[in-house]
Amino acid sequence: MTAPSRKDRTRPVELLVFSAILGVFAGLVVLMSTREITLALIFLGVAFIVSLVVLAMLSLAVEPTSAEKTDLAEQDDAQGDRPLGH
Repeated sequence: MTAPSRKDRTRPVELLVFSAILGVFAGLVVLMSTREITLALIFLGVAFIVSLVVLAMLSLAVEPTSAEKTDLAEQDDAQGDRPLGH
């Protein structure tokens, strides 16, 4: 079995960083308009979580490429007759 590429390993970090940027942006907009730090922190957290969930759902909706399909088929063959977890 081959090790995942650097791009595959850094993909979750990219999603977290992009969600954090969106959360900070939302927090700054609320902070500049209301001048309330607690409200800005609430919006920052909500925007971070919502953007993270939306990005994760969008990444799941993408059709795998032929190379990914081949990799999945190889992993299935490597498992043999072992039952898959439920």
